[in-house]
Amino acid sequence: MPVQNAQFHINDLGLLRGYGLFDYCRTYYGRPFMRDLHLDRFHCSAMQMDLSLPMGKAELRAIMDELHQRANQPDLAFRLLLTGGYTDDGITPGTPNLAIMTENLPVVDETKFAKGIKIITAEHLREMPEVKSTNYMKVILLAKQMKAQGAADVLYHHQGELSELSRSNLFLFKKDTLITPHHNVLKGVTRRVVLELAADNFRIEQRPVYLTELAEADEVFTTGTTKKVMPIVQVDNQPVGRGRPGERTRFLLGLFDKLTQQAEVPSSAAMA
Repeated sequence: MPVQNAQFHINDLGLLRGYGLFDYCRTYYGRPFMRDLHLDRFHCSAMQMDLSLPMGKAELRAIMDELHQRANQPDLAFRLLLTGGYTDDGITPGTPNLAIMTENLPVVDETKFAKGIKIITAEHLREMPEVKSTNYMKVILLAKQMKAQGAADVLYHHQGELSELSRSNLFLFKKDTLITPHHNVLKGVTRRVVLELAADNFRIEQRPVYLTELAEADEVFTTGTTKKVMPIVQVDNQPVGRGRPGERTRFLLGLFDKLTQQAEVPSSAAMA
């Protein structure tokens, strides 16, 4: 049905208490990209929030395929939403409500991959970081500040330790060592793919990463479903490295683009 015709009752815990989760994946060249990894994460998020999915992975895939066909456009995004369901007392979850939607892909300025983006930093630690919850209050509150500073996103840190951007993961290069935070972060699907692609080319460290290390980094980039491998060239008022996208970041973006163009993208099992 059209999205404007879909309805949830107002006593859904997703609305009353913000108790909900989601996942978001996209297609490349008409093919869903790493869909099984997204569905696995969706299931894990539901388990951690003690919500049961009303159907299995095979049925979810079938519905997504039908929606894709009905949308009649090759490339789009899928949003899967699971809420705490209707509640009688305002706190006890009911039967979870599930929605599966197709959306137009956001328009990404392709020049950003060549020029890089600016981000700002903010003290924040997401609750249940490994769950893709619907709580995006912090970045919404920072939206005006980001716009005023010409920033594309915000990088969270807590007690001096970096975690992630509001909707994507963080990577740093120090020479040929690729570094990424490994706890208090959502384990992004694109993050996982990039780590696999980088494994044969760079030394990799998944470890605590500190705010002070940004000034020491030669290159910084972020990974996400719509950002792919996006160079970061400025953090707050400090340029990263030489203030332009680095060759290692561009190399990984090239590998990622090549992967998405393959007629047969490796399965989630092959990427494990």
